[in-house]
Amino acid sequence: MTKIAMLGIGRMGREIIKKAVGEGIDVVAAVDSPKNPIIGKDAGIVSGIDALDVKVSSAAELENTLGKTKPDVVVDFTNAEACFWNFKLICKKGINMVVGTTGFSDKQLDEMRKEAVKCNTGVVISPNMSVGVNVFWDLIREATKILRDYDVEIIEQHHRFKKDSPSGTALRTAEIIAGEMEKNLKDIAVYGRKGAREREKGEIGIHAIRAGDIVGEHTVIYSTLGERIEVTHKAHSRTAFVNGVIKAIEFIKGKKGVYGMNDVLGI
Repeated sequence: MTKIAMLGIGRMGREIIKKAVGEGIDVVAAVDSPKNPIIGKDAGIVSGIDALDVKVSSAAELENTLGKTKPDVVVDFTNAEACFWNFKLICKKGINMVVGTTGFSDKQLDEMRKEAVKCNTGVVISPNMSVGVNVFWDLIREATKILRDYDVEIIEQHHRFKKDSPSGTALRTAEIIAGEMEKNLKDIAVYGRKGAREREKGEIGIHAIRAGDIVGEHTVIYSTLGERIEVTHKAHSRTAFVNGVIKAIEFIKGKKGVYGMNDVLGI
């Protein structure tokens, strides 16, 4: 039986715990911020299922918790700053990881990948683990190759509680499009629009909406004079993401190296 430690017991963390238990995965540890009032409570009860006899522990005690519970895989859905430091500690302990946290800088991601290689551990890093989103990215690659002279705009929508903006998925989408255009995203990205000026050729517009309880929606618009094509992925619930996380856990157990969800899904 695969043993996991769940870091970040928020909306996604709780859903992952529920799904993992249902799939026969052993949740041996649950960790969150020291200031979170759920510290000391049973991770199963917090997640809306039967008690697991696993207390939510403080991130300040992460090293000790991992030493006691010895998980096969650590799943991190915290925040970029916390995950960056968690990652270094976990890799040095030789424990594999699934990282769904978003909001990293390019420098942080580069350092994390190098750390995984240096420590000879296995890690799946992806801003979105939904099967549908990863197919969406493949469609975007193909569309961009064909529609090279079309204007491109990305619109992403999420619930009011999401902190990072634009979403990691929107940024990854923009990176894919820029790569197909053989451009550096930093040189052509425009975040939102304000002021009086015409759209410049080759720009990628990226726009974020935060409202209500929208789970997640991403649309890429390819438009020229006379027509437009829209490619959209809509998440109806967090189940779409959680299913991908479970696949990633099963994939990375016992492996070495740095992988993305395309490797997990074989696409």
